[in-house]
Amino acid sequence: MTRRPALRLSTLRSDLPASVVVFLVALPLCVGVAVASGVPAELGLITGIVGGLVTGLLPGSSLQVSGPAAGLTVLVLAAVQEHGLATLGVITAVAGLLQLVMGAARLGRLFRAISVSVVQGMLAGIGLVLIAGQLYALADAKGPADGLGKLAGLPRLAVEAARSPHALAAAAIGAGTVLVLVLWPRLPARVRVVPAPLAAVAAATAVTALSDLPVARVRVAGLAGVVHLPGGTDLAALGSVGVLGTALAFALIASAESLFSAAAVDRLHDGARTDYDRELLAQGVGNTVCGVLGALPMTAVIVRSAANVQAGARTKASRVLHGAWLLLFAALFPAALSVVPVAALAGVLVHAGAKLVPVRALRPLWRADRGEAAILTVTAVAIVMTNLLEGVLLGLLLAVLKSAWDTSHLHIAVTDPADGPVRVTLSGNATFLRLPRLLETLESLAELPGDRPVRLDLSGVRHLDHACRSALEQWQERHNRSGSAELIGLPLAAA
Repeated sequence: MTRRPALRLSTLRSDLPASVVVFLVALPLCVGVAVASGVPAELGLITGIVGGLVTGLLPGSSLQVSGPAAGLTVLVLAAVQEHGLATLGVITAVAGLLQLVMGAARLGRLFRAISVSVVQGMLAGIGLVLIAGQLYALADAKGPADGLGKLAGLPRLAVEAARSPHALAAAAIGAGTVLVLVLWPRLPARVRVVPAPLAAVAAATAVTALSDLPVARVRVAGLAGVVHLPGGTDLAALGSVGVLGTALAFALIASAESLFSAAAVDRLHDGARTDYDRELLAQGVGNTVCGVLGALPMTAVIVRSAANVQAGARTKASRVLHGAWLLLFAALFPAALSVVPVAALAGVLVHAGAKLVPVRALRPLWRADRGEAAILTVTAVAIVMTNLLEGVLLGLLLAVLKSAWDTSHLHIAVTDPADGPVRVTLSGNATFLRLPRLLETLESLAELPGDRPVRLDLSGVRHLDHACRSALEQWQERHNRSGSAELIGLPLAAA
C-alpha cells in the first residue's frame, strides 16, 4: 500500500522539471509558429495548451508532446489567406474529426507504410518554403503568398533591406538569433540547461529593448479576445470543395507528422511503445477542440518531444504540466510577449526550417539508391513550386511507380548453342513495365540466320501479366510463320 504513492512521487520528481523544460522550449515555438502562420500569437498558445491538457491526458504515446508545428505553417498560412481566419477553426475541427475516423478504423499503422523519401521530401519542401517566408519576416517585410514567389523575390528583398536602416536592424536581430541557436549546442553543459530557443529569443529581446531598436514586436491581446467559436456562417464554408480539400490535407499531413514523430520518440526511450491508432485518436480529439476554439491545428512535435525525453520525463504527467504552465503564462503574463521582436521568432523558424532539410542525408541516399533520392528531390521541388498537398501526392505517385518498377524485375538470358534451338530463359516478374526490353530481345532473334527454332522457357517467371502474355503469344504466332517458336512453362491464364 505504501509503494504506489512512493512510485508516483518518484515519477513526479522527474516529470515536474521535465515539464518546465518543455514549457520553455514550447513557448517561443508556439508564438513563432502562430506569427508565421499569419494568425494572432495567442492562437499558437491555445493550441499548445490543448496539446498539453487535452491530448496529453489521452493514451497513445506517453512521452511525445503536441502543439502547433512548423511543418504545417505553410499550409495554414495559405488556408488563412484563401479562406480567412474565421474559417480556420472549421477546417481544423473537420481535420480532427477525420483523424478520429481514421483512428477508429485502425488506420494509424498504415501511415508507417509511406515512403521515407516522400516524408523527407515533404519536410525538405516545407523547410525551404518556411525559410524563404521567414527571411521576409526577418527583415520586417511582407513576402509573396506562394513558395516560388518567395524564393524568386529574395534578391529584391536583399537589395531593399540593404537600403533600409529599419530592415537592417531587424535582420541583425534575426541573424543574431540564428547564430545563438547554431552555437548553443557547442557551449558547456551547465549553460545548455536553458533551452536554445528560449535563450536565443531572450537575448534578442534584451538587445532590442536595451538598444531601443525600431523593429516590429509581437502583438498580444489576451486569450479571451481571440477565441472564436464557429458559427453558422463559418460552417457554411464546408460547402466549398477547397475548404474540404484543405481539411483533408490538414488531417493527412498532421497525422503523418505525428505518427512519424512517435516512431522517432520511441527510439529515444525504453518505455512503453506507441499505440498508433490510439495516438491518432488523441490527435483527432486535440484538433477537434482546437478547431472549436478557432486555434491552430496541432501535431506531435519532435523538438518538444525529444526535449521531454532528454529532460528525464517518465510519464505523461510532464506534457500535461507543460500545458498548465502555458495556460498560467498566457493568463498571468501575456504582456511579456509584446516585447519580443518578430525578427527573433523568424530566426527561430529559419533555424527550424533548415533542420527540416536533410542536406547531410541526401548524398549517402544518392549513392545508395538514386531513385529514392530523386523522389525526395522532386517532392521538395514540387512543394515549393505548387503547394504542399500536390507536392506530396506527386511524391507518393513516384514512390508507387518506383516500387512497381523495382518489383517487376525480369531477368532475360539468351543461349545460342552451335547446334539445336536458341533458348531464351525468363525469370522474375514479367509485367508491362519490362515489356519493351522483352520484345526488343525477342525481335532481335529474327536476325539469326536459317530461321533457327526458339524455345522460350517461362518456368522461372513468378508473375506474368496480361500485357506480357498477349505480347508473347503474338510473337510466337509471328515467329511460327517462318520458323518454330515454343513457349515452355507458360502459366495458365486467370479465369
